Amino acid sequence: MGDVPVLEENTRDPLTEPLRTVLGGTTAKVMAEHLGLRTVGDLLHHYPRRYAERGELTRLADLPLDEHVTVVAQVADSRVLTFNQGRGKRLEVTLTDGSGRLQLVFFGRAVHHHHKELLPGRRGMFAGKVGVFNRKLQLSHPAYELLGADGGAEAVDAFAGRLMPIYPACKQLESWKIAKAVATVVDSLRATGWTGVVDPLPAALRAERGLPTLPEALEKAHRPRTKADVELARARLKWDEAFVLQVALARRRLAEGQLPAVARRPREGGLLDAFDARLPFTLTEGQRAVSREIFDDLATEHPMHRLLQGEVGSGKTLVALRAMLAVVDAGGQAAMLAPTEVLAQQHHRSITEMMGELAEGGMLGGAEHATKVVLLTGSMGAAVRRRALLDLATGEAGVVIGTHALIEDKVGFHDLGLVVVDEQHRFGVEQRDALRSKGKRPPHLLVMTATPIPRTVAMTVFGDLETSVLDQLPAGRSPITSHVVPAAEKPHFLARAWERVREEASAGHQAYVVCPRIGDEEEPAGAGRGGGGGGGGEDRAGGEDDGGADGGGERRPPLAVLDIAGQLADGPLKGLRVAALHGRMQPDAKDEVMRRFAAGELDVLVATTVIEVGVNVPNATVMVIMDADRFGVSQLHQLRGRVGRGSAPGLCLLVSEAPEGSPARARLGAVAATLDGFELSRIDLEQRREGDVLGQAQSGTRSSLRMLAVIDDEEVIAAARKKATEIVAADPGLERLPELRAALEALLDAEREEYLEKG
Repeated sequence: MGDVPVLEENTRDPLTEPLRTVLGGTTAKVMAEHLGLRTVGDLLHHYPRRYAERGELTRLADLPLDEHVTVVAQVADSRVLTFNQGRGKRLEVTLTDGSGRLQLVFFGRAVHHHHKELLPGRRGMFAGKVGVFNRKLQLSHPAYELLGADGGAEAVDAFAGRLMPIYPACKQLESWKIAKAVATVVDSLRATGWTGVVDPLPAALRAERGLPTLPEALEKAHRPRTKADVELARARLKWDEAFVLQVALARRRLAEGQLPAVARRPREGGLLDAFDARLPFTLTEGQRAVSREIFDDLATEHPMHRLLQGEVGSGKTLVALRAMLAVVDAGGQAAMLAPTEVLAQQHHRSITEMMGELAEGGMLGGAEHATKVVLLTGSMGAAVRRRALLDLATGEAGVVIGTHALIEDKVGFHDLGLVVVDEQHRFGVEQRDALRSKGKRPPHLLVMTATPIPRTVAMTVFGDLETSVLDQLPAGRSPITSHVVPAAEKPHFLARAWERVREEASAGHQAYVVCPRIGDEEEPAGAGRGGGGGGGGEDRAGGEDDGGADGGGERRPPLAVLDIAGQLADGPLKGLRVAALHGRMQPDAKDEVMRRFAAGELDVLVATTVIEVGVNVPNATVMVIMDADRFGVSQLHQLRGRVGRGSAPGLCLLVSEAPEGSPARARLGAVAATLDGFELSRIDLEQRREGDVLGQAQSGTRSSLRMLAVIDDEEVIAAARKKATEIVAADPGLERLPELRAALEALLDAEREEYLEKG
């Protein structure tokens, strides 16, 4: 390979060295732009996706559709075909591995060259995007590197007798080119004896867990001789990720526990007692237990930081309202931050209905302990807005429900004691922090999510929050039956779905029809293919996308509310009262549509995911989700929770054109098979592409978790959390562990530190 470039010797950790100094500008530029790899450490932490053994072929039967893959396989046959009356040529090559077959296709001038190289019996690495043509898996114009003495793959032959690393790659940089770059970097570090590389794990902890040093682990990860090398490297590198993250969270918990806050204890015979007395039902045991946890936190002189998670319809809003009323009883104010105007209005409507005259403080007819409950959104008229702002500033309004409008500078509170954040994943860090900063002292914080979170995720994503879980549905909630409707294969199933909607309407019930898109956007064909996690927008479905699961070629645009509403009103649902609802409507118009639907004046509401959370219409019994494969698992579960909220059973129909056997259909089948949100959240995380538990969307930086799997590595995460808590308690500033402190600073750049500070 010629002379090995040696990294500059300086006081810095060589892993922080820019890649361009080692690899040259062109390769470094491609790595930065397409893989987000900018430093030596970034590249060394870009671990192989898997390892292939020489002589062992990869299972072609398990290839994911519409993803860029690298496979090791053998040529079974190849043939040149002509088309356009002999003017065009196409080379078709069939690869095999014993489990399945994969077709390669080449066109144009390169056909003759590839035909000479890709002879039956030759083996190689092939990289490209998996598509489907004529029901066969296919790579079109893949990059490839042949293996063996005749293949000319010198860098690959260096792995003879070892495991061959297959790296996460991209169209611009195949796996074997990444392997060559890694080899260059490893050789340069080895030439200096890995001098200066900071090892974050304390030596005592390494010895206790039987883990190798960081340089040893990195070498074993990229140049393993045995499978035992791989396992040892993975064990060590998982511990790095889990431990450094848990130290960051432990320091956050310690710092939060030292902040001052005003203790808020409800007074006997006050507003909370009056509210409980007027409830037409008894609280579930789960609601009572969670309320006790919250009230205990509110009674301390340090800010509560609690996550309240629970199934759709488990009564989180009621529990949060009781906490808010306890704070009002104690002389403070409570604010609930909702992600959309529709949800803020819905919360305001349901809370004032639950409170009755207790929400009419200062008004004629208001009860003795009443307070004022105000709504604050960006679209309110000037006069109403001024009145609401005055009520907040004077303290006359004990409870405020609002959107981002609550965060504006001109909004001031008399004494903000509690912030409730609904569907916290819809908000950025700065937004939550801006609201919390409006308290004279740090207010108590209650974060709510209707997306059930496995314990391992709670220990990472919400590692600085105490967790309460509501897993018990209130009495009277009806079961929901779910079915997948394969619209492409069985169009008569879709016709039957609309018949079911008509039957429910005839019985006096109502229906939702959900679409991924509004329909007045200008989008090219095939656009709108999944977004990412429901980040507040609702022009198109959010959630993990498997590229449509129906293989190569462009997908049609997602179905749209404005199109479907018209088609249904003029077609299969003609005669029913159909209306549309989406986020681009004027607020008054949105509120009017929701009011009419809640009042039973509409039969069918065709909507985007604007109705995903918080909307409560007990008379709605059926939901039809169009293009259901465009939504994520948790999002489908959220949407489904809008039906079955009354005494009549609910029905959810998941309409999809994804083919049978595709990942998308498997995902929909999983949703239809269970109502257990915790089980679905596991499926969601297992199928989703790697995300950043520190909030990739929030910080704009690359994922910090590359080896650790939050679902599978519960033992590692739990052990790391315990050890991190012990170390931080004994040495909060990590003065005795400078290497760990340095690693923490590297992980928590300014944006990440801010995320933990404020989240």
